[in-house]
Amino acid sequence: MLPGQTLEADDWYYPEARNTVGIVPSEEYTSIELTGTDRPGLLSEVCAVLVVMGCAVQSAELWTHNTRVAAVVHVTDAESGGAIEDAGRIADISARLGNLLRGQSDVRAGGGAGTPAQHKERRLHQMMFDDRGGHADAAGPARTEVSVTACAERGYTAVVVRCRDRPKLLFDTVCTITDMEYVVHHGTVSAEPGGGAYQEYYIRHVDGHAVRCEAELRRLVRCLEAAIERRTAEGLELEVRTGDRAGLLSDITRIFRENGLTIRRAEISSSGGEAVDTFYLSDPQGHPVEAKTIEAIRAQIGEATLRVKNNPFAAGDGAASKDAGVAGAGAGAGTTAFIFGNLFKFYRPFQSFSLVKLYS
Repeated sequence: MLPGQTLEADDWYYPEARNTVGIVPSEEYTSIELTGTDRPGLLSEVCAVLVVMGCAVQSAELWTHNTRVAAVVHVTDAESGGAIEDAGRIADISARLGNLLRGQSDVRAGGGAGTPAQHKERRLHQMMFDDRGGHADAAGPARTEVSVTACAERGYTAVVVRCRDRPKLLFDTVCTITDMEYVVHHGTVSAEPGGGAYQEYYIRHVDGHAVRCEAELRRLVRCLEAAIERRTAEGLELEVRTGDRAGLLSDITRIFRENGLTIRRAEISSSGGEAVDTFYLSDPQGHPVEAKTIEAIRAQIGEATLRVKNNPFAAGDGAASKDAGVAGAGAGAGTTAFIFGNLFKFYRPFQSFSLVKLYS
């Protein structure tokens, strides 16, 4: 495809049917899904309950946005190392987590073989889309610009999104359009000067109609804003890399809680006996994390290697490294390779949405 061209009608992207089942078992682990009202120390309390219930966390991902939280946690039996399949035990885990979340949340757990696993980020998008509290906060600052206009002559609705470029931006946008049951007929994306990203889509609903009313238009705008902004966690980004052991995640999150920090987003993984956990932290009011707090966390975690990957509150490039006392040179305000910057150095409309694989 030559520069300046866009997707034509015969390149339609048809969304897969969205899986609305909240139980996501597999042969290797049991997946626990939680949605509800966010509060300081919530992940720490969830991890503590899982330890008491004999669960070992293998991986997890947590997103927060607009006072709401969604998490997908993959656990195994701490003794056998396999999935938890006993229905009574699963019900007990769900009940205890439900009590912990004060009846304001949805807790779903499942275990067993024969059902394919889902992509965690794909599932989180579905969970937060279903949870109406995950929509953008109209009173908050506008960091993402979404405009929706009618193209009556072609029967499309034009959607234009302008925001800061970042990894997985295209994934987040297309997942939301898919979950809202729209079909993309034309699409163009490009990187803009100054670190911005431009996305343009021409869509119809799966029933063949364009956006038909003002309420539907506002809903589309809010959902796209929320999908883009909830992954943009503002705060101190810490990576903990250490040998895995029973109760490790519970101990780390307890230390964060005891130091008065709130987890805005988290990515947890464990492989080959090593745990690699990334946390995005702030205080409950969103204020900067003080240097002494970072040093206290490092002292309490002990042998784990603590690295400040990004500190937006640091005064200079070396401040983050100085605050955390991390090992290794250049561990201060880390750099991020933006996906649009890498894939679209120049204006280059993409040829097919087959570049994006959705898990649903």
